[in-house]
Amino acid sequence: MTSTLLDESPQPYVPPVSEVALKQITLLPWSAPFSWLRLGWCDLAAHPFTSLFYGLPFWYMALVLNAVLEFEPEYAMMSVSACLLLGPFVAMGLYDSSRRRERGLAPDFMGSLTSWKTHLRSIGMLVGVLLVLALLWGRASLIVTALFFNTIMPSDFDVMEAAMNADNWEFVIAYAVVGGAFAALVFSLSVVSVPMILDRDTDAITAAITSLDVMAKNTGVLLLWAALIALLVGVSVLLPMAVGLTVVGPLLGHASWHAYRASVRWL
Repeated sequence: MTSTLLDESPQPYVPPVSEVALKQITLLPWSAPFSWLRLGWCDLAAHPFTSLFYGLPFWYMALVLNAVLEFEPEYAMMSVSACLLLGPFVAMGLYDSSRRRERGLAPDFMGSLTSWKTHLRSIGMLVGVLLVLALLWGRASLIVTALFFNTIMPSDFDVMEAAMNADNWEFVIAYAVVGGAFAALVFSLSVVSVPMILDRDTDAITAAITSLDVMAKNTGVLLLWAALIALLVGVSVLLPMAVGLTVVGPLLGHASWHAYRASVRWL
């Protein structure tokens, strides 16, 4: 009878084996960003029509940012944050093209245009989080400007002219620190999250946490990557009407796909 009672007693719960794919964050070498650019250029050369088509939105963003700097400079930081926010999502078609080429598949321009549709929920949630950050970034930049120039809406002076004035070095430092903090956060959340959602159809929270993990384990390399992005974008906008972004934008989009593939390994 004792044996029967023991057999009928509740057994400890044993969770089922998870079927979710395991991921591993790779420790990247310092040469990795240059390798991503090389691979990105190969993708651009392989799909020039698709790549240059997606270059047009990047060019348009540069024109809008230039107009903001000229007519409403107090909103410059918010405009920059909006561009950083939109960039990865505009590049989804480029990620799709790079993914297809990586798998040996034929290019599909129409498919790249709708690559986001099956991931709308996750993309929408991530957009929401980054949009809140963009709005906070814009508000913080206005507050910093108002604190240093004693005005609530500092529309009566040129922010860029003030930044170049040696007497305003405290304002420049504060503005750069606030902007840099928000830029680092947006970059950390999005550096691999959007390509990961496209590739694995993960939820936005998992993708964002993975992106932060990649940034934490490869901080130096990804800061170099961010610096290269800033350098290439800066050089491209020096050309007449920032037309260089029609090439640099797609190049960075393709390269960002390879940054994700090199940073996150699926087991």
